[in-house]
Amino acid sequence: MPLQTFRYAACGGTNTLLDIVMYYISYNFILHQQPVHIGFLTISAYVLSFIISFCISFPTGFFLMRNVVFSESTLHGRVQLFRYFVLVVACLFLNYIFIKLFVEQFHIYPTIAKVFTTVIVVAFSYLTQKHFTFRTEQTDRQID
Repeated sequence: MPLQTFRYAACGGTNTLLDIVMYYISYNFILHQQPVHIGFLTISAYVLSFIISFCISFPTGFFLMRNVVFSESTLHGRVQLFRYFVLVVACLFLNYIFIKLFVEQFHIYPTIAKVFTTVIVVAFSYLTQKHFTFRTEQTDRQID
């Protein structure tokens, strides 16, 4: 396994674990599984927990990808950050679409559907980060 792929798996796995732990802590211990009422708006505990965990795992994930996995990238940090954000939004969308497709159209058990979805989204994410978000001049030459 190439070192970069190993680093991607290790950093991505660690960040995913951080995201899940932060979600669990937020949902159970910070919000006590109760919705939050803000004026005329009520946010469910599970959605707000997702937002809280995302606010922690997004910058952590970017930092790890930029400084550990794709440190040789020649792009400016703000460009990388914008592209990373776009990729994260795309991955959230792809997760939603593939899970719905596998469960509702192909009638695959939800846990199995999640595994298939994760494999697809992780592959997409790695290739996109390598060739777009954290592109290097060497990567550009390999594509030509």
